[in-house]
Amino acid sequence: RAIALRLAQEGAAVVINYNGSKERAQEVKTEIESAGGTAQIMQCDVADAASCDEMFQTIIKEFGRIDILVNNAGITRDGLLMKMAEEDFDAVIDTNLKGTFHCIRAVSRQMLRQRSGRINLSSVSGVLGNAGQANYSASKAGVIGLTKSAARELASRGITVNAIAPGFINTEMTEVLSEKVKEGATAQIPL
Repeated sequence: RAIALRLAQEGAAVVINYNGSKERAQEVKTEIESAGGTAQIMQCDVADAASCDEMFQTIIKEFGRIDILVNNAGITRDGLLMKMAEEDFDAVIDTNLKGTFHCIRAVSRQMLRQRSGRINLSSVSGVLGNAGQANYSASKAGVIGLTKSAARELASRGITVNAIAPGFINTEMTEVLSEKVKEGATAQIPL
């Protein structure tokens, strides 16, 4: 939400992808438009490659280009490693890591033609690891490796690929965390 609002404030036409809450996506669109910006919403499950390809083809038809890709789709299915269900591990990898791959692959063709573009996001969990989040941390560490490889492949064509790794942010995903987990995360922050 904050990234979309800021990009719109800077003059970008923003496409807000959602998979869960159309209402929340619409709120962001309305806020951008109320401030004089341009925004659209599109539903897409980034874990589905065909859905990603279709969404980006629609965006290219509509706008003629894609300048920035913010890979911030993410889910959690927390649990201790020895008790984690394989389905929970796979669901997080499919959305957080494979979804990032699907999106980068889909936009890279257009960005290569443009000879410009900006890509990516990750999480501090991919750098530090996090107890009870083996799947989430593995997915975000994978995004960091994917980012490094994509940067090496795409940099010569003017495409910058970076892994910004924020900590906990107040989002729909983190609002369900217990106060104990939030306090533990806060205790890890030096300042």
